[in-house]
Amino acid sequence: MEESLVIQDLRRHLIGTPQLPTQQPEQPSSSSSSSPCDDDIAPTTSNDQVALPVAAIKSLLGVIQRTKSETMMGLEMELKKASEEMLSFANDPLNSHMLGGRSHIALASGCELFLKYITRCFLELPDFNECMAQILSRGQRFSDISLAARDRIAATGKAFIQPGARVLTHGWSSVVSSLLIQAAEDTHFEVIVLEGRPDASGAKAAKNFARAGIPATVVLDSAMAYVMERVDLVIVGAEGVVENGGIINKVGTYAMAIAAKELGKPFYVAAESFKFARLYPLNQSDLPVLGKGVAEHLNFVDTACWLSTGGMVGSRQKNGGDEKDEEHVPGLVSLPEDVKVENVLCDYTPAKYITLLLTDLGVLTPSAVSDELIRLYQ
Repeated sequence: MEESLVIQDLRRHLIGTPQLPTQQPEQPSSSSSSSPCDDDIAPTTSNDQVALPVAAIKSLLGVIQRTKSETMMGLEMELKKASEEMLSFANDPLNSHMLGGRSHIALASGCELFLKYITRCFLELPDFNECMAQILSRGQRFSDISLAARDRIAATGKAFIQPGARVLTHGWSSVVSSLLIQAAEDTHFEVIVLEGRPDASGAKAAKNFARAGIPATVVLDSAMAYVMERVDLVIVGAEGVVENGGIINKVGTYAMAIAAKELGKPFYVAAESFKFARLYPLNQSDLPVLGKGVAEHLNFVDTACWLSTGGMVGSRQKNGGDEKDEEHVPGLVSLPEDVKVENVLCDYTPAKYITLLLTDLGVLTPSAVSDELIRLYQ
């Protein structure tokens, strides 16, 4: 089945390819370990990947350019349908590899913000044709401004990193990467990165930092409290910044924030304002469902077997050479069917654990988020 034009546009804006693949990607197997909770998967450089909500807004502009609607109501229906299509696409595990680990929370915020802007524009300019021209002009400008958000955050946030500092971060965030790489141009510091199970996003981030000349160390996720006492500050990204000033981000962020507060370490969040979401979770169970189908796929591998098997982890062999024996992967822990696997992708970190938010709107306290949301959506 051929994809709709809005999904084709979304693909093109996300991965920069004009042609679509002719076949759908294969269904992920039980060994899949993609995690839609890093806001990007580490690219070669820190700023070469379009943020998901920006790609969504660009795709919605394409809908406006192609529309045959002659009324604002008809156009709004088209845009809402396109937004729903993109949200379904982003929440499908088949597309997790193409989305680079990003979930639908930021996309939903971007779509909602743009639809609100469309409504406001029509109220200001009742003439349909005049309103359309204004939407296309301002929409493109909004997209361009959003693309520059990471640079503005980096310019503001690098002042928080002092010479000789040790910075702790979690997983991969394009915003955090941009901030740290820009800070390293003037300041010498080192970064400690949690590995970022199950998709090794922290290891990918460390590789990116090392390319930029930043001394980097990767530690186990479970070692976050152990290393916390020797770091000076924590900086993480966010999938979404919610109304009460808390954040939704890769699982483990909440535990990291608790450890940071207990040990008196400042906990900073770097996030673009288009990730401000009109959500008000009170606890973890209030989070929207993320990555349907992915949460049940998680393998457990004894990586110590890597040395003992001569690097055979990940290689399939026959047990004793008997063709009747099932294939096995050295080091892979095979769980019985009655053991459930829960691959939690994101968690919610309450505002009380966050020191400051570093955004393209400036440096904000968590309590200021609700005011900014009112301004964005009024």
